[in-house]
Amino acid sequence: MGVFTDKVEVITKIPPARMFRALVFGYDNLIPKIIFPKAIRNVELIEGDGGPGSIKKITFGEGSQVKYVKYKIEAIDEKDFSFNYTVIEGDALMNNLKKISHDIKFMAAPDGGSICNISISNHYTIGDIYIKEEDVKAEKERALGLFKAVEAYLLANREACKMKVD
Repeated sequence: MGVFTDKVEVITKIPPARMFRALVFGYDNLIPKIIFPKAIRNVELIEGDGGPGSIKKITFGEGSQVKYVKYKIEAIDEKDFSFNYTVIEGDALMNNLKKISHDIKFMAAPDGGSICNISISNHYTIGDIYIKEEDVKAEKERALGLFKAVEAYLLANREACKMKVD
């Protein structure tokens, strides 16, 4: 098994606590509304209480190349604004990946916004599979698009995600 890792840094105008709340606690409700209203059919909790050890399933809508993804929440640190999850099942693994692990950490930026460091692609391959550069680039672009869409939503909706979102 090989491991391929890549990193992305995203800078936003939103403070770290608010971005963290939106992307970690508000993901299930916010993302289908603001980014993919037709692309994500639903997000469901399969196992656990939503904290570490929990498993969630995202079911995508018609026309999506990916039908579903299951991921396990590995860690949530509200004080450090960090989140770790692992894709463990679904079309995103493309029959040649055992799992994909993501580590996300939000830090304060000097201007009051946040810097988000994402270890976006810890791909654990099956055998000697080669990860294509265009696949990595596409994953980075999706992550950047997600963060920028959330930032735009939070800037337009000043009261959103100031407290935990259930």
